Amino acid sequence: MEPKTKGKETNPSKVVSEAEWQVARKDLLTREKELTRLRDEVSKHRRELPWVKIEKEYVFAGPNGKETLADLFEGRSQLIVYHFMFGPGWEEGCKSCSYLADHFDGANWHLPHRDVTFVAISRAPLSELEAYKKRMGWRFKWLSSHGNDFNFDYHVSATEEEKAKGKMFYNYRTDELIGDEMPGLSVFYKDENGDVFHTYSTYARGLDSLVGAYNFLDLVPKGRDEDHLDFTMDWVRRHDEY
Repeated sequence: MEPKTKGKETNPSKVVSEAEWQVARKDLLTREKELTRLRDEVSKHRRELPWVKIEKEYVFAGPNGKETLADLFEGRSQLIVYHFMFGPGWEEGCKSCSYLADHFDGANWHLPHRDVTFVAISRAPLSELEAYKKRMGWRFKWLSSHGNDFNFDYHVSATEEEKAKGKMFYNYRTDELIGDEMPGLSVFYKDENGDVFHTYSTYARGLDSLVGAYNFLDLVPKGRDEDHLDFTMDWVRRHDEY
């Protein structure tokens, strides 16, 4: 299946000399540096967020058998969990989450060397996750939260009550229900006593920073070229479907 290719025109609106281009480029560089400083400031505030101690016991099914949330740290103090949209009975994982997941393994070569463990968690049974993981050729650890409240507690799966009302609490507000499963990312810390704390969660556009391909597209004249699409990721396909 071929993705849509019709997008914005690439004809330049203005062609200038090299000297004029340098002036415009330096003006943009000033803005880029402002953005970098602002990003650093926001990251500092993120690290300064208060923590919430995890009191509930969650048990996941994974490649090593049953594991608790504390087990997932694998001896490290920091844990990143990607909430992958893959519900029970689905034939395959969400294509947009799959787009993000194509970037995980590269980062995961390096994260353990900075005291960080990365995993993905979904509600689908483990056998369905492992079959899809094999199809996609991914290496990252993927666990099933089927049968526990983890996805509901972190507001990435709609509860029966939310589905009945047609509204879901997602991305820190209650809005119209879009789907039973939604994407997100949560961060946890484990101290020397073995206590686990929730430090951060982000959803929707907050996940953009995980998508290396978008960062590349932001550099080219057409950009992400999604403005003409009904849904921003309409063009995305699972990498074995292009």
